[in-house]
Amino acid sequence: MLTAKGTATRQRIVDGAADEIRENGIAAVTLDDICRRTRTGKSQLFHYFPGGREQLLLAVASREADRVLADQQPYLGQLTSWPAWQAWRDAVVDRYRRQGVHCPLGVLITEVGRHTPAAQAVTRQLIEQWQAPVQAGIAAMQQRGQVDPGLDAARTAAAIIAAIQGGVAILMSTGSCAHLEAALDTALAYLRR
Repeated sequence: MLTAKGTATRQRIVDGAADEIRENGIAAVTLDDICRRTRTGKSQLFHYFPGGREQLLLAVASREADRVLADQQPYLGQLTSWPAWQAWRDAVVDRYRRQGVHCPLGVLITEVGRHTPAAQAVTRQLIEQWQAPVQAGIAAMQQRGQVDPGLDAARTAAAIIAAIQGGVAILMSTGSCAHLEAALDTALAYLRR
């Protein structure tokens, strides 16, 4: 159990590592860079992250996953009207447009290894936390009679999240948000049918 000071120090290391990775790219960042930025020693870094670089990168990935969701609020938590869905769509597109081809979360998960249980857990948690409010929004719209009640809300929410991730993958490869925008616009049109 960490003290308040220990929790703050650990968070400072995670935040500093995230900033260092965002500014310089993951390949260029060393533990020495992170220690310098956060004014910590390697012994202190390994105290909080005994698993070393991989454990620290997973903590940074978890932080970045939280940011993905936070950047979509308050819209993501209020998908109860068509204007709310449109505002959420715009927030998602704006976030990724600002981010451009650099997706810290995607790079971090790739660096740690997509097939490690820890990386999969971070990704699974993000997807579940993202999909739940989308599913709740669909269900709310069904209760209001604005979305087909026969639509499977869970599967539709899963498809919307998958469409976003596909659009983001294309954005990272091409620098264009066009596919992300098309995916979200098509998803909203499908919900309105």
